[in-house]
Amino acid sequence: MATTVSTLLAGLHRDPGRPRLTWYGPQGERIELSGAVLDNWVTKTVNLMVEEFDTGPGSVVSIALPPHWRTVVWALAAWRCGAAVSDDPIPDVRITDRPDQAGPAVDLVAVALPALALRWPGPPLAAGVIDAAQAVMTYGDQIGWAPDPAAGDPALPGLTHGDLATAADAAADVPTGARVLLPVTAGTDPHRFLLTALGVLLRDGSLVLVTADHDPGQVERIVATERIGHRLSPAE
Repeated sequence: MATTVSTLLAGLHRDPGRPRLTWYGPQGERIELSGAVLDNWVTKTVNLMVEEFDTGPGSVVSIALPPHWRTVVWALAAWRCGAAVSDDPIPDVRITDRPDQAGPAVDLVAVALPALALRWPGPPLAAGVIDAAQAVMTYGDQIGWAPDPAAGDPALPGLTHGDLATAADAAADVPTGARVLLPVTAGTDPHRFLLTALGVLLRDGSLVLVTADHDPGQVERIVATERIGHRLSPAE
């Protein structure tokens, strides 16, 4: 079992083609990220955060996104930078799908949730706001510089980076290597969601996220199609 986000990302290349993060969203949207693709997304996002915002140990990142595959990517990237993911009302960086409601922040990233979005689909962004859909893929495929955090550096409210793996393991009580179904709802607790997702991945698992607009019959078909071996309750 991996014990840090850094070792988790390195381990994704042991079986690079294996699905590690799958998303079933509204209107039939399905996205699958293999180990190699997940690592690539996180790596590019780390490089963006470091190069644009100097994100590192001691930085505070607010991820104001619903439970979503992109939310997992941004959290992994923030932790790989050594930052804390927090609800602090005035973070160093705010990641959001609602930039017009973002409130005060030193730096702001607008995230379009649809998988095929090539640019921000909403009203024009304010000067200085980064459009993640356009920006992330322009960054390098190897992490340029991102020091591992110290064990005592904050990672989530009430948790340090040294505590993170233990808390994630407790949130995701699943067998090693399992293909895991995790329903996500409007009531999903954001921090518990992130810990559960991290716990599955640290255990070398494969996570399938399914939104609440799928009826029971659709969920059962997903379970069969994706060869789900373990189900978790919504992280509420």
